[in-house]
Amino acid sequence: MKIFLDTADFDAIIERTRTGIIAGVTTNPTLVRKQGVPYRDLIAQLCDESFGFESVSAEVNGHTAEELLEDAENYIGLGEAVTIKLPLHKEGLIACKELSGRGVKTNVTLCFSAAQAAVTALSGATYVSPFVGRMNDNSCSGVELVRAISGLYCTQGQKTQILAASLRDVHHVARCLLYGANVVTLPVSVFDKMYNHVLTDAGLNIFEQDFAQLSK
Repeated sequence: MKIFLDTADFDAIIERTRTGIIAGVTTNPTLVRKQGVPYRDLIAQLCDESFGFESVSAEVNGHTAEELLEDAENYIGLGEAVTIKLPLHKEGLIACKELSGRGVKTNVTLCFSAAQAAVTALSGATYVSPFVGRMNDNSCSGVELVRAISGLYCTQGQKTQILAASLRDVHHVARCLLYGANVVTLPVSVFDKMYNHVLTDAGLNIFEQDFAQLSK
C-alpha cells in the first residue's frame, strides 16, 4: 500500500514529504503547464536521491513507439526513480515492451478496461493507471474497474502494480486500496483530507479541555 502525489507543485510536494509516507510522484503535461516550470528540470529535482522516491512519472510525447522512445531518453538518465509514463495504445505498449526489457520503469496511463490492463501487464509495465474519477464521470464505476484488474492480475499471477489515478475524494482512495490497488496517486487536496475527521477534531478538543484542568 503506497501513496504517490499527483502534482507538479514542487513546494507542495516538499511540504507533504515531511509526513514520511509519500512514496512517489506522478505528473502530466497539464499539471506541469499550470505550474509554468520546465518539465525536465522538475523531474530532475524530484529524482534527487534525498527524496527517496521509488517512482517519479515523466510522461513522454509522441505518436509512434519510436517517437515515444526518443522522448524517453530525455528522462531515463535522471535517476533510478524515473518512471516513463506512456499512453495505453498500441504504440505506447510497443514502447513499454522495449523499455521494460531494458529495465526501465514504466507507467501505462489512461486505462479504462480490464482488457487494456491485461495487454499492459503482458507488455511488462511496472504500473498501470486506471482513471477512477474519469470512469465515474462517465457513469461507470472506477472502483469496480480497480477490483476487476486486481482480480485479473491475481488470477494470472501478473506483477504489474495497479496505480489508481484520477482520485477526487478520500472515500474512493480507501475503496481502491481495499479492492487491490497497490498505489493511489492523489492531488494534494485529497491527501490532506486523509488524516482529517470531524470526530477526531471533536475528541481532541475534549482532551485539550481536560488537559487544561489537570493539576500540575
